[in-house]
Order: sequence, then C-alpha cells, then structure tokens
Amino acid sequence: MKEKCVCSDIAITDEEFEKFREFFYRKTGIMFDESKRYFVDRRLIERIKATGHNCFKNYFIFLRFEATGKELQNLINVLTVNETYFFREEYQFQCMVKRMLPEIMSFKKRGDMIRIWSIPSSTGEEPYSIAIYLLEYWSEIDKWDVEIISSDIDTNVLEQAKRGIYAERSVKSIPPEIVKKYFKPLGNGYFKISDELISSVEFTRVNLVDRVETKRYRGFDIVFCRNLLIYFDDASRKVAAENLYDAMNPGAFICLGHSESMSRISPIFHVRKFPEAIVYQKPLEEGR
Repeated sequence: MKEKCVCSDIAITDEEFEKFREFFYRKTGIMFDESKRYFVDRRLIERIKATGHNCFKNYFIFLRFEATGKELQNLINVLTVNETYFFREEYQFQCMVKRMLPEIMSFKKRGDMIRIWSIPSSTGEEPYSIAIYLLEYWSEIDKWDVEIISSDIDTNVLEQAKRGIYAERSVKSIPPEIVKKYFKPLGNGYFKISDELISSVEFTRVNLVDRVETKRYRGFDIVFCRNLLIYFDDASRKVAAENLYDAMNPGAFICLGHSESMSRISPIFHVRKFPEAIVYQKPLEEGR
C-alpha cells in the first residue's frame, strides 16, 4: 500500500535530488553533477507519473524495494546517454588492424579464437563498425575465428542494436560503397544492416562497475571502452578499470575515447603509442 503523499505538483527538491543521486551512483557508478539537474529531474518526473505515483517520496520507496528491479532498469534506460555513429574515431579501428591484431596473433596459435569486447554497445554502431572493419581491412580475417561481444547497461539500446536499423546520419562516415555492401535502404532515410553482421555480434547486458556481473567476462584480446568512463567518478573509474583488466588476456589492448586517459585512472595498464592511436595494454605474463 502506498504511503499517502500531499504533493500536488510533482517537483524534486534539492534534498531529494541528492538522495536519488547517491542511490543511482551506488547502483550504477554514474554520478550526476549539478549541470545535469534539469535532465535528471525531467526524467525522474516522467517515471514518477508513468508508475502512477504522485511525488518523489512514494516513487523512491517503490524504486528501492521493488523486488524485480524492473523500474530501476527503466530508469537506467532513460538516464543513460547513447549518442554514436558508425566509424567514429576511425583511427582506432585502423590501429586495430595494423598494429594490435598482428601483435595479438604473435601470442596465439592456429585454432585459437580472437575475442573483442565493445562496451558500451549503445545502439550497435560501434560493434558493427568493428565487424565491418575486420571484413574490409584485415587481410587475416579468413584465417582466424573472431568473436565480438557488445554490452551495455541499457536494455532498450541493446534491443535496438539487435534490430540493426539506422538513420542516415548514423552511416554518414562510412564510404558509400561499404554502405551499399552491408546495408539495405528501407526508405525515409533509414537503413537495415545485413543479417550476416547482426549474427556476428552477441549483445549482452552488464554493469561495468559490478564485480559479480563482470565476472563472466574473461579472455578478451581487444576491448573498446570509449566515452563511458567519463560518466563515472574516480572511485567508479578505478573499479571499472580493474574489471576491464580482469576481463582481458595478458597482452590484450584497450581503446578509450579521445578525451579519456587510463594513466590518470590506474597504473595497471601500459601505455602503447602507435602511429595511429594511443592505446593501453595489459602486461604480458612473465616468460610469455
């Protein structure tokens, strides 16, 4: 039974915003600063109304004690930002095929799998870009088995990624001949990516700062974790970096966004400066 609330017009007080901000941080590792106040308030009020509550107090009780966690996931979905496009920061994909993969192949033997993790998935542009780049620009693609896993905390964007339908603006950075090869025009400025590419990526939900959830992610050779850590505070970034480290094979590489630096987060990775990009590497085991 809901506790009676006298709120007539829904509004979020400073105290309520702080209470919610701390709760969301504990659950996701994401800390909203004051500059995001209007955005958070608006989304919170939308969810308060959508769940049939008439004020923050009642909604927050419901949110904290709901057994299924469904409303928390709904809230995560509306509060996470998912703006991306195909071939974003392409120089890192160039570095992948020219530098990282040849080095990784030197650690492996024929029959081994090369595993790539893309997190956050967002609506799928990044993992599909990886798949396209491997097919188009990596001469060894036919000689190796490659597995691409792409993960996100937002279940809505994962469903969009699985559908593989994109607006024209998402494919604007791809050469036209490649668009023609891998995308089918649907009309009204939309494109559907090929079924072959959709089947080449496995999409999963994970919270990167949750050690239990990330425990099953292991054995990756390349990780793309671009423009995610900027949403965390220092403590959450350190946890995320350690979870990424544990997910990677010795000698594996990780790519961050252009404004991010692993060196400022944790000393556990080595900096590798390639002609195309600066990336980070998990140290090799002794004797390897």
